[in-house]
Amino acid sequence: MPSPITAGLHCLFLLVTACCQTSQDSNFDPFIQYVIDSALGEESFQSEMQRQKRNMLIFDPPPLEYTVDIEVSLTDSSFLEAIKEYFRNLTLPVSTNISNVEMTVSNINITTVCLPGGENNSCCSCENGYAWPSAVCSDLITCPSVSLEPDLTCGYMKKMPFYGPYCAPQTEDSCGMGEPIVMNMSVRLDTDFGNDLSNSSSELYKKYKADLEKAFNAGYRCLPGFVSATVTGFRSGSVFVNYEVKAGAASFDQIANSNKIVPQFLDASYQLNQATFTTEITNQTNFTVSPVDIFEGDTVRLICEINSTSENVTWYHKDQIISTSFQYLMERNISRRTSRAILKIVNITMEDSGSYTCNFTNSNQFHTLIYKATKTIEVSQLRITPNLTINVICNSPEMQTNSPLLSCCIDRHLPSLTGDWKVNGEINITGVSRFSENCTEYKLNINESLCPPEKSGTVTTYTCELQTGHGARRSQNIKVTYLRTGTYICTFSQKYLESSANVTIKVISLPLEQNILIDPIEASIQCKVQQALKCCISANTMEDYNVTFVVTNVVPQKEFQVGKKKNGSLFCYMYNYTETECSNKSELKAHCKFINRIGDKVNSNSITLRLISDKEVSCSDNLGIGAEGSKLEKPCYQENSTDGFTRGSKIYKCSDKSWTLERNDCLSASINNLLISAESLVTSPQAKENLPNYLEELKNKTEQELSTINSSANLDTIVTILTMVSSIPVEAEESTIKNFLYTVDFIVADSTAAAWEDLNEEGINKSSSLLHSVENFSLNLQPVNNTIPPVSAESLQLQGIVVTANNNTGYNKNFCSAENLTVNVLIGETEIQILDPNSTIVSVMYSKLGHILPRNGSEYVNGLLVTTTVSSNRSQKFDINMTFAKKDLSLKMPQCVFWNFTLNKHTGGWDTHGCTATEKGDYVICSCNHLTSFSILMSPDKSSQVISEDYITYIGLSISILSLVACIVIESLVWKYVTNNTTSYMRHVCILNIATSLLIADIWFIVIASINDQNQQKSRGVCFVATFFIHLFYLCVFFWMLSLGLILFYRLVFILHNTSKTTQKAVAFCLGYGCPFVIAVITIAVTLPRNNYTRKDVCWLNWKDSKALLAFVIPALIIVAMNLFITAVVIIKILRPTIGDRSNRQEKNSLFQIGKSVAILTPLLGLTWGFGLATIIKNNHRAFHILFVLLNALQGLFILVFGTLWDKKIQEALLKRNSMSKWSSQQTKSTSLILVTPMLAMSYPFSRTFNNLCGKTGKYSVSSSEPSSSSSENTSKSYSLLN
Repeated sequence: MPSPITAGLHCLFLLVTACCQTSQDSNFDPFIQYVIDSALGEESFQSEMQRQKRNMLIFDPPPLEYTVDIEVSLTDSSFLEAIKEYFRNLTLPVSTNISNVEMTVSNINITTVCLPGGENNSCCSCENGYAWPSAVCSDLITCPSVSLEPDLTCGYMKKMPFYGPYCAPQTEDSCGMGEPIVMNMSVRLDTDFGNDLSNSSSELYKKYKADLEKAFNAGYRCLPGFVSATVTGFRSGSVFVNYEVKAGAASFDQIANSNKIVPQFLDASYQLNQATFTTEITNQTNFTVSPVDIFEGDTVRLICEINSTSENVTWYHKDQIISTSFQYLMERNISRRTSRAILKIVNITMEDSGSYTCNFTNSNQFHTLIYKATKTIEVSQLRITPNLTINVICNSPEMQTNSPLLSCCIDRHLPSLTGDWKVNGEINITGVSRFSENCTEYKLNINESLCPPEKSGTVTTYTCELQTGHGARRSQNIKVTYLRTGTYICTFSQKYLESSANVTIKVISLPLEQNILIDPIEASIQCKVQQALKCCISANTMEDYNVTFVVTNVVPQKEFQVGKKKNGSLFCYMYNYTETECSNKSELKAHCKFINRIGDKVNSNSITLRLISDKEVSCSDNLGIGAEGSKLEKPCYQENSTDGFTRGSKIYKCSDKSWTLERNDCLSASINNLLISAESLVTSPQAKENLPNYLEELKNKTEQELSTINSSANLDTIVTILTMVSSIPVEAEESTIKNFLYTVDFIVADSTAAAWEDLNEEGINKSSSLLHSVENFSLNLQPVNNTIPPVSAESLQLQGIVVTANNNTGYNKNFCSAENLTVNVLIGETEIQILDPNSTIVSVMYSKLGHILPRNGSEYVNGLLVTTTVSSNRSQKFDINMTFAKKDLSLKMPQCVFWNFTLNKHTGGWDTHGCTATEKGDYVICSCNHLTSFSILMSPDKSSQVISEDYITYIGLSISILSLVACIVIESLVWKYVTNNTTSYMRHVCILNIATSLLIADIWFIVIASINDQNQQKSRGVCFVATFFIHLFYLCVFFWMLSLGLILFYRLVFILHNTSKTTQKAVAFCLGYGCPFVIAVITIAVTLPRNNYTRKDVCWLNWKDSKALLAFVIPALIIVAMNLFITAVVIIKILRPTIGDRSNRQEKNSLFQIGKSVAILTPLLGLTWGFGLATIIKNNHRAFHILFVLLNALQGLFILVFGTLWDKKIQEALLKRNSMSKWSSQQTKSTSLILVTPMLAMSYPFSRTFNNLCGKTGKYSVSSSEPSSSSSENTSKSYSLLN
């Protein structure tokens, strides 16, 4: 029994007439019935023929060819394969005659097979070699039951009854035959993310990838033009699977339907969340921008179009959603198969530059589809380059004949560019305008009648305006000064009295010195060989000058008359100079002198010429000659150039017989013009009125020249310009302030860091000048409507107030940088009330300038920099509090500092005067009693090595102080017992004064060091006093050590010479205290008035600025050298050979005594300070620091041990005082005169040893009774010098 399921076949019959013409309305029913009956026998078919004529070829006689679609329905699908096999086995062509019309069936193919697919639906697929037409491609929805087998044909849902279109022969235009696109897709698995999924080589990653790709390929394989599905990675958040699907352009419904199929082929343990399928397509959106060249003020249209329907469109600018507003207008057009979105930006600005993204979004519960496209647009300023200032002499025939040409140009060609000119001034001289490519020109018609004498000097402004055709427009003013020569009337007024006088004045111009080009600037010349010297000025001048070259440093002075020659845009004066007398000269100076027709003159800068011999010449070309390693300086000028010259120079170096450019300090043309305009502006009577326009031009040109600002010459010039114009008072308009701040912001950008380093290396502290210019500018701001508007740039912010008569509130301003660093400026109410009414308080915050300013050693600017200025005159102190947020929390030891412009020979430096710091967590509160630019300096935390040195210093100094106190006490106790002769007396005087001086110096040192470590703010006066006394008493230690050494030298060398005790003591005290006092007083007298006596960070002599430290180092080194010499003499005396050969034992004893002497004399005479030399050497070893600190901190202990306790007589005196026994009753009454150091004072066995070492034993021995106190001085030679 037949199955009730119905199957459908769509057959394609190609009918070709053999010999007869067939009418187009022929009835084919009999023919179809015949074909079917003869083919299938018993089965009855109900046929339906669609008469769709596909292609018709007309012949003569015109035969007709038909393609006929026939749909065949089967009630039993089991016949489907049999019917396919039957048609495949048909023998064709077959001819037949229907209604006397001969017909031939040439081909029969099955194209489309439809199987039942549910209620009123069927699942249709194309046979091999056939494909769905592109017209229905986006409507193909995959059947619910899809096989995993990739070779099986995909079926698509069709509504029943199905009337086509059916599958057609496969061509390039068929569905899915185009270039595949890549769809970036993702889906979430509701499982935990394992770390192995981040490792593409792990087994888990490979398993997930294989299983998911298998499911994806099965689910998406029926998308039109499907190629592959590939997993690209996993990310956390449960588990997000990122994968790519390559297929033809698929609609939202097709992708959503395929997403529903994917879970059928994936194990349930993966817990795939069907609601999280997301597709992002980035290359199927047509994104266009109009116009192509975009300028500020244009109206710009951004258009996105996709071949899909989507009502949800979102626009983004720099990843921020754009909302409809007055500036942003949005349109949306949706047709049956396309969607179009338009974003219109009205009056676009520079801030609107950047990336724009359009997102079309479709979504349902199974899928989110996003069409995304991004374009970056750049908005430029319509920059006009004019000839800014022109002088016109109205009654000059030459000027009337060759009228000046005004021009305004932009940097590119725009087809829609238009221009217009306007004239504004009392002298209304017009002209004729014309337009050529990117320039508009205006040729003046000079008419003397329009320029009366009384209006000479009048400035007329010509305004050129350029428009892009899309809304952007820009204007630029060109100032023309109209002059006349003739009689001028001067009128003087004083109150109500007036007087006038007439005088004929001839206005004859002279070039400015800086506007005269000299070539070369510095060069080498050979004797009796010509050297071309050149001076040039602008060819715009109307004056004819008398020019001479002058060679100055020769006797007599030489002058040479020269004529002019036009060279490009310059008038040049050249002379070929030859030096004939070269015997006594090494360098020549020359300049050119310009004299106008009334005798006034101006000299150019000097040309330096170095004479070299023929043998020295290494480089020789069109630049010039030079010896190897010599330098040649040339101006910034190109021969025959129409651009004139710019200031600056190029320095070439002769290397390997050729000139190489070593340094280029040439200004760019626009920066050079800005400098010339600034020089004119500051001397102009209308400086205040013209400053806002100039600042706008300065800001625009600086921004335009950002790529050239990294040249130190250009950077230097812009800072110079800012310094010049900052002194001009200006109204506090927001645009004016913004232009100034943005100019500063541009030149402190990160891209200029290298240029700032170059300037700092040259010793030019331009960063200080820049800071000073901002201070001056804020100080000269004049309020508008009693307000100072707040203005922000990227790295600068300005806020301020105007003080009113009834002001009863304080000044409290908060600043925050882009790095989220903050600073608060607070001025109390009482301080503000003492200010004059209408005074201004202005604060400026900098986030980058503080790091450009020179650093204080290892201290860093660790916060923002803020400047506060008050326009009111203040003679008294002015208290201000600032709270800085720390940038680097690891830095320690905060200091509140201000930039003192008077330090370092007025180049500026950080100073702490008048400021105290309070550290509170991440903030530092600074309280200062004056105004200027403030910040905080902090240092890295001390390393363990530095901390260990500090511990050594404190412990050693403590031991030293206790030892020195003990030394002084012991000396006072035994004084009368040990000073019974002159030598012994002077020795103990020196020891006592060394101990006293070192004790005082150590006490001052440890007090100041403890103050520094506790971060306490030092008074400048206390610091000066402490430095003075530390300097003085350390010098005293050295000079008393010198006195001790000289006494040793005197007693050792001048054996038979004797000087009285009084004389020796006078000399010792003058040397020990007098010399140090003179040195210390001269040092403070010379350096204190210049405020560079002490260092900024510690209370000690300054080195960096004044080299005051030399007043300690030089005397100390000289004394160390002298004591080394005395030590060498002592050793030589000790090693002087005796009569006869010494035994081996004697040699060992000699070496032992040498070591003993060095070990004792070195610390006692201050030789350890010699280790200090090693510590000042760059990149020295840490061991030198530790050794120097250790030995010097223990000087007091050395003096106690070696100068006091090792003295046998002191030991015996102490025992005598303690035991009250008689003094050394068993001591022999005969001693030997031993020539050794008085500081050793050792026991008699050592004396005898030294006596033997000195040789000639007994030769100088003198016997004597033990002297009384009254005769000890006269018989001192009979006592040991050890006493």
